[in-house]
Amino acid sequence: MASNTTGEIFKVTTFGASHGTALGATIDGCPAGIKISREDIQEELNKRRPGTSNITTARDEKDQVEILSGIFNGKTDGTPLTAIIRNKDQISKNYENLKNNPRPGHGDYCWQKKYENYDYRGGGRGSGRITIGHVIGGAVSKKILEQYDISTTAHVTAIHNIKTDKKFTLDEIKENITKNNVRCADLEKAAQMEERILEAKKDGNSVGGVVEIIIDNVPVGLGQPVFDKLDGDLAKALMNIGAVKAVEIGLGVQSSQLTGKEYNDQYILENDIIKTETNNSGGILGGMSNGMPIILKITVKPTPSVSGIQKTVNLEENKQSIIEIEGRHDPCICPRITTVAESACNMVLVDHMIRAGFIHPDKI
Repeated sequence: MASNTTGEIFKVTTFGASHGTALGATIDGCPAGIKISREDIQEELNKRRPGTSNITTARDEKDQVEILSGIFNGKTDGTPLTAIIRNKDQISKNYENLKNNPRPGHGDYCWQKKYENYDYRGGGRGSGRITIGHVIGGAVSKKILEQYDISTTAHVTAIHNIKTDKKFTLDEIKENITKNNVRCADLEKAAQMEERILEAKKDGNSVGGVVEIIIDNVPVGLGQPVFDKLDGDLAKALMNIGAVKAVEIGLGVQSSQLTGKEYNDQYILENDIIKTETNNSGGILGGMSNGMPIILKITVKPTPSVSGIQKTVNLEENKQSIIEIEGRHDPCICPRITTVAESACNMVLVDHMIRAGFIHPDKI
């Protein structure tokens, strides 16, 4: 059976499919007393909504959220919080040719072989559209974390072969990513990245990239060694986003090029607060947060839906065949995946904050 729930105490269950009636999430174990409105959730959903620029899919979904339960008089009431988005602009006929012909780069073949009864319209439950549920869970998590001054910020650092090596403060990143469609802090590189995405779109092609996530003001001690380490759970949450193919913590793969003396983060006292002089470990040691900013990177693959004829196999006839993909697709998923990545991390953080005793499980 498919797993649709994340979290040990703060549990988020997502549901729905790309061309179904609706998508959404139910949050169980959400403490009572959190001030939250429909607009708070809508604000996050708007960041990942399709059709907002010329570098996203043309599917025109407004993604207006409906809250069905769990909020009373502007606050969570301790009961399951359920919110949905109704699909409005699905064009299922574009996918009729996919019924028995799995698309290269997609999970169609695996879903069909495992479950047999597979909703091939827009990828069904395997579509990137199902991350609406992530963002609903993440929006509620964000409101909880704000009360502890914890912020999670994702920004694009590379698109295809264009990357930025400039260093920005967290405040600069938060400000600059709102000034361009790519959500890159380097405004000069952002323009080049957008141009590269548009080139791929014109050619009926797609590109991938890299997204960095910065989590600030995390207390010391989140994480449950040995099998529920914080970095393990964050990596799992990020890898569970369909387009993500790699996760790095801190320096990540670059760590292999350093010696122990170069890599180790030495402890210092700063205004009577213990910190580390560097942050090569990305804010996590021994599977637990060490009080420094948590730094993660995800590698995002190119959107597999591209134009042109590709080889596949007709599963019904068991014969070699060809396929030409129709429909509306993102030429690059990186700009929209930033909000999904933030949401995935925020859900993990709230669950670990409750498990570590920083948040009361019943009420804020």
